[in-house]
Amino acid sequence: MSVGELLRARTPVGRWVGLGAAAVVWFALYQVNLPFWDWALYRVLGFDAGTQLGSGVHFFFYDSVKIVLLLVGIIFAVTVLRSFMSVERTRALLGGKREGVGNVMAAGLGVVTPFCSCSAVPAFIGFVAAGVPLGVTMSFLIASPLVNEVAIALLFGMFGIGPTLMYIGAGLVIAIVAGFTMGRLRLERWVEPFVFETRLGGQLIDSTVGLTWDDRIQMGVEEVASILRKIWPYLLVGIGLGAAIHGWAPADFFARYAGAGNPFAVLIAVGIGIPLYSNAAGIMPLVQALHDKGLPMGTLLAFMMAVVALSLPEMILLRRVLKPPLIATFIAVTGAGIVAVGYLFNAVIPV
Repeated sequence: MSVGELLRARTPVGRWVGLGAAAVVWFALYQVNLPFWDWALYRVLGFDAGTQLGSGVHFFFYDSVKIVLLLVGIIFAVTVLRSFMSVERTRALLGGKREGVGNVMAAGLGVVTPFCSCSAVPAFIGFVAAGVPLGVTMSFLIASPLVNEVAIALLFGMFGIGPTLMYIGAGLVIAIVAGFTMGRLRLERWVEPFVFETRLGGQLIDSTVGLTWDDRIQMGVEEVASILRKIWPYLLVGIGLGAAIHGWAPADFFARYAGAGNPFAVLIAVGIGIPLYSNAAGIMPLVQALHDKGLPMGTLLAFMMAVVALSLPEMILLRRVLKPPLIATFIAVTGAGIVAVGYLFNAVIPV
């Protein structure tokens, strides 16, 4: 009997065996994803990991599978969980006077989740669909790629405790304030309607009261299939663009035009960083090299934050669930915070 047949089993034993088998398969696929593509692309097909082409092709296949697996796992789990709590109850719990606390909690959760900007999108979709306030969810979406343990460890090793603590504090402040600001603007009307819909058997349902476990599992499976059908073109385009520009940065141009003597250096750094795509670990070697050339710390941190929190591939993925005005607001509010932090760091930490 296949995993799908087990999931559709109508006996309690069959249901839980099916869920367990599905979880084992999901975990196994997630664990073998990286070593499989290392083997298939570098050893079998002969791509060179040290070249732009080799790393870009590897990035496309590895990230495509990883993000699909994250979408499947997170959306299924969140759909089943939200079937026990109505959207209205969730909003009441995390909204209103508690929204500021929710932003702090979401930003803290983002820090401990090792997601790049594109990988954070599945969790973002799941949180919004579950009725978590949009501003709170935005705090997670910003903090998850912006502040992570890899960047913290690398920054500490390269520059010491002071810049590292400033980076952590600045990232959290940006995530909390930007999310809170967007929450105050009440931008839910710019979220695609299907994100908020609850369906069972292809039909919209108004209440989850009285659902059986079989109904909840069916909802999870249907929600995964529905969202994957809606976003897969955006997923492939976003990851393909990320693969094309993966690891690329105009270091000489950066050093020439964003040096310490240019008052617009932070703005230039953010402008260069947004179209690029990398996680914090991938961008740190460039940050080290540019620091050795004398670029100010604030300029470098603004550049790194823009790369990991406002990447163009992430915006393409988000477009399927967010309307352009909300994406523009997200970029503007987050970008303004990053620019402000860059100038503050340059003023506090001289070259």
